[in-house]
Amino acid sequence: MTPEQLRVFVAVAEEQHMTRAAARLNMTQSTASAAIAALEARHEIKLFDRIGRGISLTEEGRAFLPEARAVLARFAEAEAMLAETRGLERGHIRLIASQTIAGYWLPPYLAAFRQARPGIEVTLEIGNTQEAAERLRAGLHDLALVEGDVEDAKLERVQIGADRLMLVSAAPPPGKLDARALSAASWVLREPGSGTRSTAEAALADLGVAPHALSAALVLPSNEAVLSAVEAGAGITILSAHVVARSLSLGTVRDWDLHLAPRPFYALRHRDHHVSHATRDLLARIDQSQLDDLTLTE
Repeated sequence: MTPEQLRVFVAVAEEQHMTRAAARLNMTQSTASAAIAALEARHEIKLFDRIGRGISLTEEGRAFLPEARAVLARFAEAEAMLAETRGLERGHIRLIASQTIAGYWLPPYLAAFRQARPGIEVTLEIGNTQEAAERLRAGLHDLALVEGDVEDAKLERVQIGADRLMLVSAAPPPGKLDARALSAASWVLREPGSGTRSTAEAALADLGVAPHALSAALVLPSNEAVLSAVEAGAGITILSAHVVARSLSLGTVRDWDLHLAPRPFYALRHRDHHVSHATRDLLARIDQSQLDDLTLTE
């Protein structure tokens, strides 16, 4: 069994298509097919079912997939450690971040990091807080940046920033804002597992509003979808100030002026995985930028 065979297997499993997997790995379809055939023949097992032009994992293939990913993750860590002998001239950071962080907060830091370390490749995937933690546990990423609470003994957490949450709607807020008014309102919410959802529910609980008492008119999978629905009059929501800033300036939503505690942003890493110099450098630069911003506002 070779690393190349494992890479082909994982790519075919994820793409569920031999041609797309081959293109992703910059190889011919025949080379990819030969790698799968050699893997299956060597271990006398069938990893995929071929149905017409489609391809799907067998039960054995599904069981093998997480093991193959874990082995490839260890290979990547070994390669990263060797590459560090060249300092910070080369490297690769695999990030996953929750939507608010990836879409609004993180890009300026990545742009500055790219200018300072042009030889280091940074890839970023997006998922909600729960998804980010799961993929980090599976060894698919070096670092997860999230805004929700994650309690896991395998993951180390450090705060890297903070966010301000705002309660907004298209209609003017009521004259009296209390727990009864909040419970009676129609809410547009993010999906369960989202850091925005869990933080909003915790903030409302502090105000005496139980999460199960909320009337959810809509549950949507992204900040932008939630904001668009609220702008269209579907209800009220709690979102990051980063997300609603433009809509507030345009007057398409209104601030209910409800004081909510700041929401921390966290960096998560797996305790058992090596932390590269490049990853440490990125975190240090984010941390220093936070300190510089604080100094400027004092």
